[in-house]
Amino acid sequence: MSDIQRRVEAVWRIEGARIVATLARMVKDLGQAEDLAQEAVADALSQWPESGVPRNAGAWLTTVAKRKAIDVWRRNGRLDAKYRELADEIAREQLDESGPFDDDMLRLVFTACHPVLGREAQVALTLRVVGGLSTEEISRMFLVEIPTIQQRIVRAKRTLAAAKVPFEVPEPEEWARRLDTVLSVIYLTFTEGYAATSGENLLRTDLANEALRLGRIVAGLVPREPEAHALVSLMEFQASRFATRISPDGTPTLLADQDRSRWDRGQITRGIIALARADAIGRGRGNYALQAAIARCHATALSVEDTDWEHIVALYEALAGLTGNPVVELNRAVAVSMAYGAIEALQIVDEIAASDALRGSHLLPSVRGELLTRLGRHPEARSELVTAADLTGNSRQRDILLAKAAALRDTNA
Repeated sequence: MSDIQRRVEAVWRIEGARIVATLARMVKDLGQAEDLAQEAVADALSQWPESGVPRNAGAWLTTVAKRKAIDVWRRNGRLDAKYRELADEIAREQLDESGPFDDDMLRLVFTACHPVLGREAQVALTLRVVGGLSTEEISRMFLVEIPTIQQRIVRAKRTLAAAKVPFEVPEPEEWARRLDTVLSVIYLTFTEGYAATSGENLLRTDLANEALRLGRIVAGLVPREPEAHALVSLMEFQASRFATRISPDGTPTLLADQDRSRWDRGQITRGIIALARADAIGRGRGNYALQAAIARCHATALSVEDTDWEHIVALYEALAGLTGNPVVELNRAVAVSMAYGAIEALQIVDEIAASDALRGSHLLPSVRGELLTRLGRHPEARSELVTAADLTGNSRQRDILLAKAAALRDTNA
């Protein structure tokens, strides 16, 4: 990959969602907005090698894409009508000072989560246009083939266009119909930023911070929805450790090795307050609240040894019963290993493996390799770690797994 290609990719990672959101408000068609943005990216790849990367590359892409939209209107004989429409819209926005919905990114999320789409299509489309994730990254997240994800996204765009879905935040009475999906995609977007599924970097703080910002906005829109506050709490706790998750050479730093004095205490406090706000509503803890409670145990412990692992196991058991998610079961196994030992944890992991629920994921062999290492079963552990390295799409994570496997080989020698 050339230097210009890397620069363009970096700009798209950071600015892509906002560019698409701005264009979608302009052209009233999410699919067309992304097509225009991609055409602008193609222009950048052809022009920047000679002209150089603009100082404000995101603005350059947005301007080029807008010009392309105007060219389309001109070819279709609709330019004057579109100008009038844009002028009317600007006038309405200047007169309407009652609502908080001046955020194109939030409009983009709610549009992609419109009820005319099925849940899988909503999530895939939002991760693509809001999170800026590639179809390969999304397919890894859901353990689904790339062509399947591509088809979901294409069909979702066509469905939104056919239904003439407006690019707007819905009326308050419609929020509940979309809230679960909105929270899901915000969470998945944050997760990709917290632990990237592919690429050279483990963290994508720009993506995680955007998800946290959107989460705070949504929680403000629905103050009586506990899971909205709980999701914000979870993201605050997780983001508080960003400064210590990566070593200076770019390799991941395990929780046990992180300098807890560098954790962001302001974010931890905000996480505690948001979780308390969710609990105060009095509907019991849901998916995000249970995860936030687990994250709080880690965030407030003085050390790994000081962590209340038995309470974390109990929280994971409640979460597993609520979600039936095999990744939750895998995390429960890790907590069980800390609270009760590796033998009991390995039994849980082997049950997950027998169910075939995480086929194709690097997580299962990675955890199994760690447990086998602790039990002194080094040849088996090395095999699992090599398998995990082959399955992960993140080069940093792959290097760590292979280094662990190599260390076991040296130990055996």
